[in-house]
Amino acid sequence: MRKFVVVHLLLFVVTLLVSGQPWPYGLLVVAQLFYIPVLLRMVCTERGWFWKYYPFVAIPAYASVILGQVVDWAGSFAVLYLLFTVYIALYGVTRFLRRGFTHLEEFAIDLGLIYVAMGGVWYFAFATGIDLGFSPLLTWLTAIHFHYSAVILPVFIGWLGRLHPSRAYRFATVALLASPMIVAVGITFSRWIEVVSVFLYMYGFAVIIWLVWRTSFANSLQKWLLRFSFSALAVTISFSLLYVLSNGFGLITVTIDFMLRFHGVLNCVVFAGVGLLGWSLRVPPAHTEPPFPISTVRGRRVAREIGEIGRHVGLSDDLTVYGLSSATVSPTILRFYEQTNDFRLYAAVFWRSWFKPFAFVYSLFSRRTQQINLPLCSEEVEMTGAIYTLREGLDGRENVRIWERNIGEQTIFTALYSQHETNGRVYMNIALPLPFSTMTGVLELQAVDGGLRLTSERTDSMSDAGVYLSFSDRGACKLPLRETFFIEEVEDGALRATHHMWIGPLPFLTINYSIVANSKRE
Repeated sequence: MRKFVVVHLLLFVVTLLVSGQPWPYGLLVVAQLFYIPVLLRMVCTERGWFWKYYPFVAIPAYASVILGQVVDWAGSFAVLYLLFTVYIALYGVTRFLRRGFTHLEEFAIDLGLIYVAMGGVWYFAFATGIDLGFSPLLTWLTAIHFHYSAVILPVFIGWLGRLHPSRAYRFATVALLASPMIVAVGITFSRWIEVVSVFLYMYGFAVIIWLVWRTSFANSLQKWLLRFSFSALAVTISFSLLYVLSNGFGLITVTIDFMLRFHGVLNCVVFAGVGLLGWSLRVPPAHTEPPFPISTVRGRRVAREIGEIGRHVGLSDDLTVYGLSSATVSPTILRFYEQTNDFRLYAAVFWRSWFKPFAFVYSLFSRRTQQINLPLCSEEVEMTGAIYTLREGLDGRENVRIWERNIGEQTIFTALYSQHETNGRVYMNIALPLPFSTMTGVLELQAVDGGLRLTSERTDSMSDAGVYLSFSDRGACKLPLRETFFIEEVEDGALRATHHMWIGPLPFLTINYSIVANSKRE
């Protein structure tokens, strides 16, 4: 690490000494040749494909930046730096896909790595003279913006979030992650949008600075370096507000030269430079998802071909392992889960209006895959099926049973049920095989007024609950999906259940179930 830092520091210093460009160009060059490479070294610690091919894309990129500072004819070589930033963004995407929509602090780092490609685009446009509808100066300033506030800042606040993942941190981080794109939109379309982005920055910076002063760091030196670094943002964002008021509304006079000398230098030297030095003393370890077993079954599966009837008769052998009992949950509900074959199931599917076009398009595929193959109409229909025991060695999880549900000749669900335990809590682990992948619902079970609630919503940050997509058994990407299933007894031997699903905050599906013992609804 030390040699890596020294090499890149020398690259920057030598480039600055031989450059024939005005001094402000150094604000971007130091990010390209020093800050971004050192950040990558601190973020990407595993020895995988990224570092294997890194020299082949990084060395030409750094050479193109140096040439761009020394000679006038090297602008076209900026495409090499653009390709390098795309390479970094690709790593950001793969890093995100290993984890998905969980741990905002890690997502901030992912997004910072992805945003660097935008900086590469604007640098390429500036170096080659491509007209994007802005002056060359504004194009260059936008390239700087995407290297600092859209790359270095998200990585820094991601590391901070590993130490202080509070509610206040989450709101501030969302504001700061959204702001770079809002700034770009504001510059392009409206000064008012730009003003909004500055106020978002001000809110986010205020909270982040407050958190930095409340966070415990590895040692006193790191604490004071990072406090100094982040506190500089309070000054630089004030300059940004003054510039927007000057440029957009003429209320005061703030020139670009003034912004470069104060706003630019403070961000470059104090925030980025001092901040990088502070984090280099100790990078907080990343939060990883609690390990839980993932089904290895992929593709279309027919229950009778991979399982057999007889050994298991319910979705669970014993619900008491989830902390449930007949004192907290209706005995009929317990019997339904432990003796599912003894019940009949009737369902009415209700798609939300906004989602119906997507449901129709998806149905064209689900009829072929025979998985999550729900009807488009809301008429109540009977779902028939049975519980099968999965043959040994096919799944990778323990004690797996298959619940196949059909409507007529169509298979609606083929779900592989199991369970796992993490930190003393037992979860229901349900796998739905898809083409080349598996969707897994990890559910918490909770007794509620004699009924039972199964949910993918986490009750605490350490919970495994969620909806995941996996392409192998080595990791799973958490999807922005939520589901809640509530079942209650409405009369002796009869159950009613409601299954809700959301994409992010938007509800898109509700399924109402009527569940009765085989002998009751004839």
